[in-house]
Amino acid sequence: MQILVTGVGGQVGGALVPRLQNLGTVIPVDADALDFARPQGLADVLDRLAPDFIVNPAAYTAVDKAEDEPDMAMAVNATAPGILARWAAARAVPLIHFSTDYVFSGAGERPWREDDVPMPLSVYGASKLAGDNAIRAAGGCSLILRTSWVYAAQGKNFLRTIARLARERTELRIVADQIGAPTTAALLVDAVTAIVGEGVERLRARCAQAQGLVHLTASGETSWHGFAGAIVEGLRARGVTLAVEQIIPIRTDEYPTPAKRPRNSRLNLDRLHKVFGIVPVSWQGALAPELDKLAQELAQTGR
Repeated sequence: MQILVTGVGGQVGGALVPRLQNLGTVIPVDADALDFARPQGLADVLDRLAPDFIVNPAAYTAVDKAEDEPDMAMAVNATAPGILARWAAARAVPLIHFSTDYVFSGAGERPWREDDVPMPLSVYGASKLAGDNAIRAAGGCSLILRTSWVYAAQGKNFLRTIARLARERTELRIVADQIGAPTTAALLVDAVTAIVGEGVERLRARCAQAQGLVHLTASGETSWHGFAGAIVEGLRARGVTLAVEQIIPIRTDEYPTPAKRPRNSRLNLDRLHKVFGIVPVSWQGALAPELDKLAQELAQTGR
């Protein structure tokens, strides 16, 4: 099986490549090989690569910058995935695509279900929702995985930002009224590997049962403030010297950003368990091995 993996320069795409190699021949592509910013040429590239399976974590993820670049965000997050989905549907090629909690308004406190009405607050959220809709309209064997607060020991993300700031500053001010589930790239990769590994025919049946859409995060919930506290506590427990003395909880309106964030990013995982039999580890459990890797890196580099 020829498995095309997009966005291999990112956290999820990069982690998928070595894992999926056990299931087939992986075709890893980055933006140079498959440029979502210029979607008009994608079909020709796909014809040349001729994959039997597509996993698409590639996305425009600069949430605040998207407010000033709506056309670019829509090209990468909506137009390009739609082209992938139509190409795949015409050739009966399964497609797994990653989406986001940002498609929801963040109202209330109940975890969002797959059949809840999306109402994005930002250009980024709107572009991802448009991509979801384009994929579902294509009518092929596609599975959209909506996730939240993705991070890893590598890359550019909240974990590494807090680790850096905690070594530089004695005080951190972190938003405490946005709630979600920090989710590691490793957790996502484990789930995708399990789903792909069961074979195309089983995937077709399960995609139909899941109506092409399922929520996938770590279990449990916390705030960004709670996540930051767990990072600091975990790094100290692993012998990392930190300067930070206080982590002060603040409200969203005390940390204004160009793009509005959903305050409630909880995602209901019942369909994930019912259809795919997957029960994700807690966000605390998923965090531990990433802290191990980061602490080891810091010890080796001294930075």
